[in-house]
Amino acid sequence: MSADVRDILDMERANTPEVTRESFLATKKRNFERTKNASRRPEGMHREVFALLYTDKKDAPPLLPTDTALGIGAGYKQTKARLGMKKVRKWEWAPFSNPARNDSAVFHHWKRVTDNSTDYPFAKFNKQLEVPSYTMTEYNAHLRNNINNWSKVQTDHLFDLARRFDLRFIVMADRWNRQQHGAKTVEELKERYYEVIALLAKAKNQTSEKKVFVYDAEHERRRKEQLEKLFKRTTQQVEEEQMLINEMKKIEARKKERERKTQDLQKLISQADQQNEHASNTPSTRKYEKKLHKKKVHQQPRPSKVDSVVNAIEIGSSGIKFADLRGSGVSLRSQKMKLPANIGQRKVKALEQAIQEFKVDPAPPPTEDICTSFNELRSDMVLLCELRTALSTCVYEMESLKHQYEAACPGKTLNIPPSLVPIKTEALDNSTN
Repeated sequence: MSADVRDILDMERANTPEVTRESFLATKKRNFERTKNASRRPEGMHREVFALLYTDKKDAPPLLPTDTALGIGAGYKQTKARLGMKKVRKWEWAPFSNPARNDSAVFHHWKRVTDNSTDYPFAKFNKQLEVPSYTMTEYNAHLRNNINNWSKVQTDHLFDLARRFDLRFIVMADRWNRQQHGAKTVEELKERYYEVIALLAKAKNQTSEKKVFVYDAEHERRRKEQLEKLFKRTTQQVEEEQMLINEMKKIEARKKERERKTQDLQKLISQADQQNEHASNTPSTRKYEKKLHKKKVHQQPRPSKVDSVVNAIEIGSSGIKFADLRGSGVSLRSQKMKLPANIGQRKVKALEQAIQEFKVDPAPPPTEDICTSFNELRSDMVLLCELRTALSTCVYEMESLKHQYEAACPGKTLNIPPSLVPIKTEALDNSTN
């Protein structure tokens, strides 16, 4: 670069040796030998790790971390040793005994001379389980069991192993004398032991003082069999199970997506209903509806809302259909009392007013029975609100027909038979209470 600058400025430059064939080949040879002797990084090893293990000089990696590369005084901070002036306490190789052992064995360990205790300091953690005992009279009166083929000799051997090995049933099953007492599994040993404990506690009236443990041997056998089947699965079975789990996750994801779209659609419908209600309250809309109403009266009979409600009751589609939570994973029981997303805002408001009217707790404790009863109650309340609306519509239609008849036939009055007069709303409310 400096040679080019000197050449541009027309300045004198130092004489450089002439490049010959021999000098060029010598330079290439040196570079080739340097790259040939250099250590190559193995495949898969990171560059930083290779730099820590090897250098250009092929020095051996250090055994201990050093700070020589940082310079003298620039490495780790040198802390001064704080030497006290007190005398060091003496230690001695002293014997000790463990009170948990019954063989009077003596061991040795290092301890300070000032410590005078000779007992083992960790002996307080040696807690031995209390295994009850029984007499021959108690065995004949309460513990004789011919169903599981347990004799007194076998029961005595079982309790002797329980005292020796502190209820370690795996060890007890290994130490069980199979030549004299036959083969017994771990489940059989546990079942017999806890059965004897429960019978002794019942015979001595100790059921209120101690909590009796009930061991289900059949459940434990089934559990171990299932674990063994699970352990012995083949690779194809594991892959098939994983595929089913993935498909289940996809199904749940699609289900959540459908529920989300349903909620969005319900919100749009409720907003459209509110806009239609607001538009129907304008004067021009009311005039147009009156004209249209007169035309419909002369042309065709208006469909009654009572018929639609009665048809819904006959079909069974009235009320609320609560979703059954059967998805995988953990779920709260209170989710069963959540209203479905396909219920309109009018029904929700009417249901809230009905709950306040009948003085029902809107959020009861979510037990199994309360959830079922509360859902049925709210479904009946929605049906009650629909019947109230249908009743009021029926009364209005009958009065309207009566006025139309009197207008069409002047001087005449339409007498409705008492059997066709619908019951009042107050009577319906009293009947529901």
